[in-house]
Order: sequence, then structure tokens, then C-alpha cells
Amino acid sequence: MADANFKKTIFDIFVDGAKKGWAIVTSSTIPNVVMAFIIIQILNVSGLLKIIGKVFGPVMGLFGLPGEAFTVLLSGWLSMGGGCGVAAKLFSDGTLNTTHLVILLPAIFLMGSQVQYLGRALGTANIQGRYYGIMIGLSILNAVISMFIMRLVAAFYI
Repeated sequence: MADANFKKTIFDIFVDGAKKGWAIVTSSTIPNVVMAFIIIQILNVSGLLKIIGKVFGPVMGLFGLPGEAFTVLLSGWLSMGGGCGVAAKLFSDGTLNTTHLVILLPAIFLMGSQVQYLGRALGTANIQGRYYGIMIGLSILNAVISMFIMRLVAAFYI
């Protein structure tokens, strides 16, 4: 079977990689982003987005963000693609600006998709269940720290 790999040309390898990438995009990334757009639209039409903005405004204000930015973090915690989709929708609506995105994006990736990967990563690594909370908490703490750092960076460079 090892000889079969040596017979493949660089073009065959590229096409195989492209097929695998296409499968990931169509089965995972696009559905998450579309779901995020739909959820934000539902929250916006129903008026819940404004309520979320008011409730979480004081906390998110610590990072220089509007309260609605909480939906980006929550969505990112569930799915990185979803968090990016929510951020894109709120940006296109004018709720978020480029400075807000600079502050939010590292946090999405530091704590992103924890719900999705909880069983996949921690379970297969044989991590005992009692440590899950600590690991999730550390990721969220890292995200919070990153938002403070990015707020400082944004103040100097944007």
C-alpha cells in the first residue's frame, strides 16, 4: 500500500486534498455560518438582540464592546464558524465595527467550539471528566484575557 503513495503525482495529491477540504466546508463550515446568520436574524426580528444588548452591555462594555457582542462569544463557544458568522452578520448590520472584531476574533478561537469538541478531544485523550470544567474555564479565561489585551492593542493601532 505504501507504493501507491509514491505513484501519485503532486496534482493527484492536490486534488485529493481539495476534495477533503471541500467535504469539510460543505458538511461543517457552511452549515454553521448559515445557522449563525439565521439565529441572529431571528434574534433581531424578535427584538431579543436588543434585550441581550441591554442585559450584557455592562459586562461587554469592560472590553469596549456593545452588549450584542455576547452573542458572538456564545456562538463561538458552540462553533467557531458560527461565532464568525454571527460576527459577520453583526458587522454587516452595523452593530459591530472593525475595532470590535479585532477584540472578539482571538477570543472566538481561544474558546471556540468547546461544546463540539468536548467529547471528541477530551474524551479521546482519556481526560477524566472531573477536569473538563477546569479546561473549559481556562479556555474562557484565556479568551477574556485576550479581549483585554486586544482592547489595548486596538486603542494604540486602530
